[in-house]
Amino acid sequence: MDDPTGLRIRERHRIIDRHNNSCVADRRTHPDDWRLMADDCILETKGLVKEFRGFVAVNGVDLKVRRGHIHALIGPNGAGKTTCFNLLTKFLEPTRGSIHFNGVDFTRDTPERIARRGIVRSFQISAVFPHLTVLENVRIALQRNLGTSFHFWKSDRSLDQLNGRAMELLTSVGLEAHAGMVTVEMPYGRKRALEIATTLALDPELMLLDEPTQGMGHEDVHRVMELIKQVSANRTILMVEHNMKVVAGISDTLTVLARGSVLAEGPYAEVAANPLVIEAYMGTEVAELASPAGH
Repeated sequence: MDDPTGLRIRERHRIIDRHNNSCVADRRTHPDDWRLMADDCILETKGLVKEFRGFVAVNGVDLKVRRGHIHALIGPNGAGKTTCFNLLTKFLEPTRGSIHFNGVDFTRDTPERIARRGIVRSFQISAVFPHLTVLENVRIALQRNLGTSFHFWKSDRSLDQLNGRAMELLTSVGLEAHAGMVTVEMPYGRKRALEIATTLALDPELMLLDEPTQGMGHEDVHRVMELIKQVSANRTILMVEHNMKVVAGISDTLTVLARGSVLAEGPYAEVAANPLVIEAYMGTEVAELASPAGH
């Protein structure tokens, strides 16, 4: 018999699928379609604080991420964005406050338990196995489903049963033609796409992407933007991103951090016009906020 929680989650996904058969921009264009989702928060923090020997890196952050949305966490350098990510995925323990996922308090969970709940993150620096092939990288992520991760005596041919699903995932991120390539030989933008494929292999309900377009050229940025829109079709994404063209192009909601605290939150146009946000960014980044298309 299906567990009731699973049934509820699948029903929410069906609602998302009915209203999101194209791209994220449609959600902004047709907000009435998402009224059913308005109060459905998949992730929530309450009074989240992180102190390092008296220095407050994250200060009373209240964050609500709606199910099925792309939510961007932005702010000047040193605002506390990555520290926030590390708290959400339990690479750091909060000093105070609580974190809730699907209504369950998981503040004291370990990182591996967080992943099993359906929260998976990427990192600022590309984190792939450089001397394995592209296909082998994805197979490693899929291997958990077999329960043979520590069966070191088995032949690697026992993993061939995963090849079909691995190729599906590579196709979904446009890497099917590179399946046999050793990962170290791939350009940086494609390595980031591979990271997204390995993240998808874990079947996350919530993806946390830490600066997914960092260090990329214009062409790779566009490719990853389109990829994020594509994989958001039936899941929620929370991302840290500095590129305002990316943020404006794909985000439903922005939360701006400054000095560890929430400065503003809302749709891009509203946040970009906020005087407090403009003051926090200053300099050239103000122009970037106001006119992301020119970036």
